[in-house]
Amino acid sequence: MSQENEIEVLEFILMGFSDHPRMEPLLFVIFTLIYMVTLFGNFGIIALATADPHLHTPMYFFLRHLAFLNLCYTTAVVPKMLSNLISVKKTISYLLCMVQMYISLFMGAAECVLLAVMALDRYVAVCHPLRYTIIMNHHVCLRIAAASWTLSFLISVVPLKLSLPPLCGPYVINHIFCEAPVLLHMICSDTSLNELLMLLGGIGTLMLPFLLVLVSYGHIIGAVIRIHSAGGRRKAFSTCSSHLTVVTIYYGTGMFMYMRPKSSYSPETDRLISVFYAVINPMLNPIIYSFRNNEVKASLMRAFGRNTLAKGLK
Repeated sequence: MSQENEIEVLEFILMGFSDHPRMEPLLFVIFTLIYMVTLFGNFGIIALATADPHLHTPMYFFLRHLAFLNLCYTTAVVPKMLSNLISVKKTISYLLCMVQMYISLFMGAAECVLLAVMALDRYVAVCHPLRYTIIMNHHVCLRIAAASWTLSFLISVVPLKLSLPPLCGPYVINHIFCEAPVLLHMICSDTSLNELLMLLGGIGTLMLPFLLVLVSYGHIIGAVIRIHSAGGRRKAFSTCSSHLTVVTIYYGTGMFMYMRPKSSYSPETDRLISVFYAVINPMLNPIIYSFRNNEVKASLMRAFGRNTLAKGLK
């Protein structure tokens, strides 16, 4: 197909859950509630970690970036998905489709890198506690965060933008949003280069960060075992178990979706996997990673305590 014909494409049919029409009203209610909880949880983390000086630590600095990332990812996907659940005409514009694809790639890669950075932060905190504030000072954290976002963009968005050939239909997307592996089915030319770049991108943004996480936690577990105090071991494991839970969920679903050949895609399975890491995971992160953390609970108590005192003075 010529470039001219590609530009004439104005919209796609976005199937979503249209093969289960009776469930769409219920799914609309469920996903609306999930989206509201996601917004509240991630905005809450950003506000709390910004306002409370006790949370001005490297761990919560990176957690704010993760919360911001979750907000961008889920907002790029969920509102349009909700709109289609209650619409007769289930379409998405070409421009919004491309925006969803690039944002999902960029945010997905950035989350993988940030999770690896957070594992490295936990390694320094547990294995080198006396030098932690020196090694992970504010300027270092800023440089690491900037490098993480830049690297994620260069690895995920740039190669796809340079290599994506014109789409030639059929312009029907049997998925909940425009995602790169799904759009490969709309390329009529040879997709070997695109699949190779996606595999290399998966290695760079999934496998290498995951290996860094494994190495970091190997050292962490060894250091925790050597702690003589049972209370110290519990505290170390509690701060790391939340991160390990998030890592296992996100890397597992990401590898399944982005490191398979095109021939093995299954619309039903892919929808479920995508719902998990694009819709449910952004909601779970604040719950798993923060709201079960004693430092966050103490910060909430201080915040509510100040508000209560202020009302009393009035």
